[in-house]
Amino acid sequence: MMLLRLAMCRCQAARNLQQIQRTPLRQWLLQRGQNTVSSGAASVGSVSIRSAASDRLIGRWLLGCSGLVLGAVVLGGVTRLTESGLSMVDWHLVKEMKPPQTQAEWEQEFAKYQQFPEFKIMNHDMTLTEFKFIFYMEWGHRMWGRLVGLAYILPAAYFWRRGYFSRSMKTRVLGLCGFVVFQGLLGWYMVKSGLEEKPESYDVPRVSQYRLAAHLGSALLLYAASLWTGLTLLLPANRMPDSRQLLNLRRFAKMTGGLVFLTALSGAFVAGLDAGLVYNSFPKMGERWIPDDLLAFSPALKNVFENPTTVQFDHRILGIGSLTAITGLYLFSRRMILPRRAKMAISLLTAMAYTQVVLGISTLLLYVPTPLAATHQSGSVALLTFAIWVLAELRKVPK
Repeated sequence: MMLLRLAMCRCQAARNLQQIQRTPLRQWLLQRGQNTVSSGAASVGSVSIRSAASDRLIGRWLLGCSGLVLGAVVLGGVTRLTESGLSMVDWHLVKEMKPPQTQAEWEQEFAKYQQFPEFKIMNHDMTLTEFKFIFYMEWGHRMWGRLVGLAYILPAAYFWRRGYFSRSMKTRVLGLCGFVVFQGLLGWYMVKSGLEEKPESYDVPRVSQYRLAAHLGSALLLYAASLWTGLTLLLPANRMPDSRQLLNLRRFAKMTGGLVFLTALSGAFVAGLDAGLVYNSFPKMGERWIPDDLLAFSPALKNVFENPTTVQFDHRILGIGSLTAITGLYLFSRRMILPRRAKMAISLLTAMAYTQVVLGISTLLLYVPTPLAATHQSGSVALLTFAIWVLAELRKVPK
């Protein structure tokens, strides 16, 4: 008897559920993306609606964060080009957020700077007014870095508490936030290398090119990961029939994106060694295609990272290689039927590649003027941006 009553109750509940799902109000709410129906069936529907809305919100947040990282990279490049990076000789997370205010505070800060090699060797005749300029450049870069950290960590904590993240997204966000903290610590580790006394060296004080490359590389990885995740959340995957041509195009695009990243990273060694001032001619390096001092250091591998001539030569080869690969990707894509967004992304990537090469050659021939060099450095990130967009458009549809 109890079993019979239970079966009758279940049948009645099923009929009520079907009736609720057929109501015009329920259909209207589902179409409008609202979740105000108080029945059990409505709450099931609201989960998927809330998930789509949270994906859009998270995607926009990550795109905004990637934009802030882009700003940090550009500002860091300008700070490097104006030789301002060693003006702040200590690091405090909160204390340094307030710059010197009074004349006495500025003189105290200037006195600290005067104790380090950059002032003693390069800037021994610098005035307090000139010091204020380089100080504010480095201070602005550091404050921008703290803004980036807050933009990642505070919204992440809010979204986590509200339950917006899936399990896989939690792992990604933890990785991104951890990388932001690591990036800040790496920045100070880089600056310390330029503050060290080197009695055996009479060279211009500069930060280690290895640490500079690590600092820039980690920033580019943070930027690429944030941009990729944001784009994949906001842009619906293109449904394209699987074919060998499409598979080859995806592989070609991944290889091209890796080459663009490697070229941008090699620019950190060029900047760290001032290698842009070694051979200011193109296409030849001086009077030769391959300069005599290409392998001047021993062992030979040391030239790749420490010989300014080799570093500039490698950057030229990588730049030409990236342009060739992008041109090949464009021509290969013309033979296929692709969605409009994918075609647009590949076309913009190609246009940016040629623009970036022109900027690089002009920077070299004009002896690295700061505005043009900063534009060239920014162009490398723009090129990486278009490469990531292409990869997002060509990604596989999740099953």
